[in-house]
Amino acid sequence: MNAVLHYIYDPLCGWCYGAEPLVWAANGVDGLALRMHAGGLWPQPTQLPKPTREYIKQADARVGQISGQPYGEPYLNGLLFDPELVLESRPVIAAVLAAQALDPTKALSMLRGIQHGHYERARHVVREATLEEVAGEIGLDVAAFSSALKTVPVREHIASSQELMNDVGAQGFPTFVLQIGDDWIAVPHGRFASTPAKFAEWLEAQLRAHSRTH
Repeated sequence: MNAVLHYIYDPLCGWCYGAEPLVWAANGVDGLALRMHAGGLWPQPTQLPKPTREYIKQADARVGQISGQPYGEPYLNGLLFDPELVLESRPVIAAVLAAQALDPTKALSMLRGIQHGHYERARHVVREATLEEVAGEIGLDVAAFSSALKTVPVREHIASSQELMNDVGAQGFPTFVLQIGDDWIAVPHGRFASTPAKFAEWLEAQLRAHSRTH
């Protein structure tokens, strides 16, 4: 029985940062593979107007309250309102793909480094130098990472992720879809936002139920 949890996300999506504990819990479920699909929330380099930054700060407060994820003061009252802050999905997606290409076990660690770098440590994670620092911090060879960063098929990956989003009727980021054999099962991850262990238990129950009926 092939079981895959498809995780549709963006590294610079606040609600995806909130879902990080769920992703790591799912990654520990026996018999379940995790497949990551980055959809490109910020397709172009974007500098936000001040009202949008205020809105994001309010949304971040809600994400933190629900998920327990940490938001650093340097981000909330610094980076978020820094005129030089640029949001762009392609560089950070490329970083996750590059990490995955070098060591498949490092993709989640790279994503975590980017997310916590942004939301907790107020790092400019779209910058190549910052991404190289994160790569080194998670144990990747920086030169190899830098090379991979320039060659990974980012555009094709994003297009494929967006096609999957259309196929499964995803409403945004994050979206989880469980594939067991030929069956695709919608995952109500929102109900587990503050209880990652119960999320893992729910996934395990789906696998058991499917094995009994097939």
